[in-house]
Amino acid sequence: MDREERARRIAELRTLLERRVRETETELEGLRALLEFANTVVLEEGFRRAEVALQPARAPPSPRPAEPEAKPETALPPPAAEGEGAVPLRTVTGDLLANLYIRDGDVRIVPGAGREFNVNTPPFSSFFVDRVLAQMRRKDQEAAERGEIPPEQGLSYDVVKEGDTIREITVRNVAPDRLREIKSAVQWTLEKMYEKYKMRS
Repeated sequence: MDREERARRIAELRTLLERRVRETETELEGLRALLEFANTVVLEEGFRRAEVALQPARAPPSPRPAEPEAKPETALPPPAAEGEGAVPLRTVTGDLLANLYIRDGDVRIVPGAGREFNVNTPPFSSFFVDRVLAQMRRKDQEAAERGEIPPEQGLSYDVVKEGDTIREITVRNVAPDRLREIKSAVQWTLEKMYEKYKMRS
């Protein structure tokens, strides 16, 4: 290998390493954001439990004399289930990133009008898909193998694209305790992608 070829390969390696460092830093920032979110939830739950524990115990009610049996009232029907409603995901400045639709354990994430999010823009694949969704799916697959949940109840997801442009993200079988994490992770991810888009435009 001559000196010119060696220099070219070293330059290519340096470029690859620089790109990988930037991607790793972005992923680390996302993990820190999720950790901060998890710490906040833990603190909130701790405060709620402490408040319950500090509430004075109520004395049992004194027995009351028997009263004539009242006629049973007609039970009210349960409230109708809400239809699919949009939860907007916005930047701190109020720009709409996407709408999040939740129904029967499924979550649909649809980019806002005019938002052209490229699937190759970090940290979408490296963080949101690989670090969040794929890990949740893998945990459910392991739980299904242990017989803890039926396989069909495990989390799954699809990314609908038009070329490289994200048109919709569908996440199925989302447990209630994962909903907030997914919402927080996708909002942070889209904010970072939007910032990169604005820098290029």
